[in-house]
Amino acid sequence: MLVRSGILEDLEGLFEFRPLNFTLFTSETCRAVVEALESGDETVSFSPDLGHSPPKTFRLFNRRLVVDEGEIDATLLQSIISDERSIYYVEGNELKRAEVRGDHYYKLVKTSFGYAPTVEIDGIHMHRVSGVTPEEDASMKVSLIRSVRGRTVLDTCTGLGYTAIASLRRGASLIITVERDRNVIELARLNPWSRRLRESAVKTILNDVRDVVSRLSDNVIDVVIHDPPTISVAGDLYSASFYRELARVMVRGGEMVHYVGLPGARTGKSIYKGVMERLRNSGFSVRWCSRERSVYARKL
Repeated sequence: MLVRSGILEDLEGLFEFRPLNFTLFTSETCRAVVEALESGDETVSFSPDLGHSPPKTFRLFNRRLVVDEGEIDATLLQSIISDERSIYYVEGNELKRAEVRGDHYYKLVKTSFGYAPTVEIDGIHMHRVSGVTPEEDASMKVSLIRSVRGRTVLDTCTGLGYTAIASLRRGASLIITVERDRNVIELARLNPWSRRLRESAVKTILNDVRDVVSRLSDNVIDVVIHDPPTISVAGDLYSASFYRELARVMVRGGEMVHYVGLPGARTGKSIYKGVMERLRNSGFSVRWCSRERSVYARKL
């Protein structure tokens, strides 16, 4: 389906996503540098972006590591070898943790070296990380859609951009991805697996998705990927009124994947059943997809 003209005209908060290409460090890369120094080597090779790209050779001089952004004292790297979860970057001659401290605590967290990281907010993972990588999880959700090729996709909660990028890989013509938290976007800018958010087919909106949807015209969205925070944090995004708004902006036959997860499962609560009922009442046919922990919905 062709991208509809004027779809972005009334949307506020359009954000130009610009990746930050700092050299990134984890416990693995720090260990490699320290071992090279102890061996008296003058160079060391490691991937500068968490294994997203091949190793690059860096110079060692006077017990300092020389990178594009500056020089780092090797003793600083020694001190974080035991930090298995954090991601660091160099700015000037400082080594900084990939985190933002404010009203909440945001942190970019390593899963396994060479795989997409996750983001934590106040210690809570924003992606599935047990038995699946965040990138794989996003791909599983998008694959529930019959086809996104040539279609307009609304990704309601950008996060690190994995579902938007999965839609891009499958040929979506336009992806409108919405994130209300600037701190999350800043961590995405540091994340190598988020870099494709800069591509022209992806339009990042820094705003509340409820405001964005309210400004969209009727029947302009083909596909919705709805992956909100848990219902205890973002209850409005699980409400019948929001589902009715999504139905309004979607074309007839439009498809939605709504990640719900399994909150309440240990106490016998089935959050997804309430989600499915509200979606049915909002004009969708629905089915539960247990592997993806998501509801698949189709606008009638």
